[in-house]
Amino acid sequence: MANKTISSIAKDLNISRARVYQIIDMLDDNEKPSKDSNDRYVIDDSVVNAIRKYYANSNTKDKQEKTSPIDDKVLDIMRHQLDEKDRQIEKLTQLLSQQQQLNLSTNRQNEKLLDTTTNNNPSKDDRPLQNDNRDVLKPTESNSKGVENKKPKKGLFGWLKR
Repeated sequence: MANKTISSIAKDLNISRARVYQIIDMLDDNEKPSKDSNDRYVIDDSVVNAIRKYYANSNTKDKQEKTSPIDDKVLDIMRHQLDEKDRQIEKLTQLLSQQQQLNLSTNRQNEKLLDTTTNNNPSKDDRPLQNDNRDVLKPTESNSKGVENKKPKKGLFGWLKR
């Protein structure tokens, strides 16, 4: 029966010395090592076996806890949340599609309006605008140099342009 040190046991089990002390504290009273006159543990083979056995059992429990399956309630909650998120994504996708269709429709209407005003194909709404000479006068004899005579516009911000 050779006595072992805490350091040698820690090295054999590949754990820290502090962990060996923790295991010794958790051993049953009949398995705990005795102390010598210098208050150091006297560790014989039976204590080493008890430490190894305790460490192996605690290691197995830790692994089982780490790999334990998720509780069914938690799984049901997560499934419910996932279904709800799927519904929200589908709703947002529909809204986005509608918005894109509205933008496309608006762009087409704007293009049609631009085409009708640039091609001078007057519609009923465009006719009054073509006869509006308030902004720029047509060149006359007194204005033959191409200088524009603007009449001041009346309106809310007309005073800004004076």
